[in-house]
Amino acid sequence: MHNKSLVSSARRRVAREAAVLLYTEQEKEYKQAKRRAAQTLRVRVLPSNMEIARELDSFVEETEGSTRQERLVQMRREALQIMDVLKGFHPRLVGSVWRGTAHKNSDIDIQTFSVDPMPIFAQLVRNGFNIAKTEWQSVTKRGKREASYHIHLALPSDDEAEVVVRSLEKFSQKERCEIYGDTVTGLSYTQLQKVLNENPVQKFVPQ
Repeated sequence: MHNKSLVSSARRRVAREAAVLLYTEQEKEYKQAKRRAAQTLRVRVLPSNMEIARELDSFVEETEGSTRQERLVQMRREALQIMDVLKGFHPRLVGSVWRGTAHKNSDIDIQTFSVDPMPIFAQLVRNGFNIAKTEWQSVTKRGKREASYHIHLALPSDDEAEVVVRSLEKFSQKERCEIYGDTVTGLSYTQLQKVLNENPVQKFVPQ
């Protein structure tokens, strides 16, 4: 029993250290953060991504206080404005602004779906959004290569948003979250509107 509690305590310490590394942007990925944290603390246990996410969430709560919730509501409102312009492309708010776990280094992540990314780019330009950069990114999922077009926006508030354009057939496909292990549902335009009206700081994380 004693050994079990020692392991549990070590996991918690590694998760906390990894959370700090992610928050301070010394590491970008959970995998590297937990390995580096374990190395720093000289232990051999590695916590799950969800354990790190929970530690990160509580660390942000302690560090940022009430400004965190204010920022979350502002970012959700900004997301709604972007999604309003892109209504014809099935926009969906994902990432930490959807989850309700955003912090001062977070950006707004919006997925859209289209045969061609150019109409989405044109729609954003037409509506006065400041395009910081665009890029094609390619990932391998389940042995298949998938390319998506990323449009980075610089918003007047100094927040940043990333609009990802994925192929239309991906719209009905559900993905598993690598951090929480649940399905990434995100929020549609009308769902986000409802959240902002009823409970603007609502969290969407597994208990």
